[in-house]
Amino acid sequence: MLSRHSPLSSRATGEGAQRPSASRGTPTWLRMLQLAVLFLAATFLLGADPSGARFENLGHKLMCRCGCNQILLECNHVGCSYSEKMRQELMAGLQGPDSDDLVLQRFVQEYGGVVLAAPPATGFNRVAWITPFAALGAGIFAVVWVVRRWKSRPPAPSAAPPGGTMEIDEFRERARKETEL
Repeated sequence: MLSRHSPLSSRATGEGAQRPSASRGTPTWLRMLQLAVLFLAATFLLGADPSGARFENLGHKLMCRCGCNQILLECNHVGCSYSEKMRQELMAGLQGPDSDDLVLQRFVQEYGGVVLAAPPATGFNRVAWITPFAALGAGIFAVVWVVRRWKSRPPAPSAAPPGGTMEIDEFRERARKETEL
């Protein structure tokens, strides 16, 4: 254990330790300038989208029209004339000032709505996406409703045989006599 008067204890408590002077190290104004440059770089470069990523993003939203039913950038037909032409059109569209939506609209106007890998969620397309789930939900609801109605129905009364219990007893006695050995 360290004693109160040992040299190590004075260093730990700071009694004899030298404090760094303000003249040593980086001046405050330089640190502030570094922080400002870092903030500006992060602000302007954080949202930067290189053209390669934009090309990949839009290329995966389009279908190749050669009949292979594959995404444009994943069409693996050797010498596919459609995919090469469409890729060049996509690169040309990305070189201009048009937004991604305008580039996609140009492809839709040229090749039709089937060029999109996923249909837009508007009008009939939205109904086409919702209808199967709604039909499944309605079917489940109908089955649950019918089963609950069947369960809550009172039991049917047992049908009494014609002639009452006296006649049944006679038949039982006759069957017993005929089956005795």
